[in-house]
Amino acid sequence: MPHRDESVETIQQEMTAFARRARATAARMHPELSLVSYTLLAHLDDQQGCRATDLAAHYLLDKSTVSRQIAALEKLGFVERRVDPDDQRVQVLHPTEKGAQVLANVTASRRQAFHERLADWDEDDLDRFATYLRRYNAAQERLG
Repeated sequence: MPHRDESVETIQQEMTAFARRARATAARMHPELSLVSYTLLAHLDDQQGCRATDLAAHYLLDKSTVSRQIAALEKLGFVERRVDPDDQRVQVLHPTEKGAQVLANVTASRRQAFHERLADWDEDDLDRFATYLRRYNAAQERLG
């Protein structure tokens, strides 16, 4: 196998392992908040609310998947629906105070976990890693 192919294979394996660990870590940090739910709640917080259809489009998820996740977040009291002041027919999803607090707690825990994992990395390695991740994600967005 050519070196480039080996490298791509290693990257694929490591990204898969990373995703598995991220899901498991999310479950440990808040058992009722899956990685998908956390991501959706964080997006609602970042955007200061949005429609379910916007979430589905942004994350390239099926509307039924988003609907199930939002229903679970509503049941937990983490998300509420508000009528859009510009269009009374539209409901906008917002994190509740409880949801924002849970999000802040989980985000702080995740940030601490990253600091611990990367504690022995020097600044140059961290900068390169951050640059590579931004580049990888930018390519993913460009290619869809």
